[in-house]
Amino acid sequence: MLTRPYLIPSLLVGLLAFALDRGQKYLQIDLGGWRGGEVVPVTDFFDYVLVWNPGVSYGLLNDLPVWALGGIAIVAILALGVWWSRSSDALVRFGLMLAIGGAVSNALDRVLYGAVADFFHFHWQDWSFYIFNIADVAITLGVLLLLLDFLGIGRSKPA
Repeated sequence: MLTRPYLIPSLLVGLLAFALDRGQKYLQIDLGGWRGGEVVPVTDFFDYVLVWNPGVSYGLLNDLPVWALGGIAIVAILALGVWWSRSSDALVRFGLMLAIGGAVSNALDRVLYGAVADFFHFHWQDWSFYIFNIADVAITLGVLLLLLDFLGIGRSKPA
């Protein structure tokens, strides 16, 4: 299995996504002492905040207990891992590892804090974009890579 293309580089990308998210959360929560509700205005359209998300993306399923969300996360991560292990395409491997790295970090938040820590808030006047973290960025980039692969971008053309 270690001879399969893109295995080690994609693992490193997933590990990097996980490490960046964990590092940022460690610095802000564990060292910085933030507990939630803090707001640091950075620009007219961006605030650095700490908001606890008890659900999944956009606060969906926030009524489910932590153990149920954890179970969903484990199943999703395992399914993505199986897909990753069976693929040899670069975009698929890198996309899946970005998604897995981000998902594992957000799942660890649930274990450590009972909710996911989100920090980045873009807004304009009364409009507010959802608040997200580095793991969410990694997951989104991973999905974009999977979409590019689905569209055939990055694949060699048949002769």
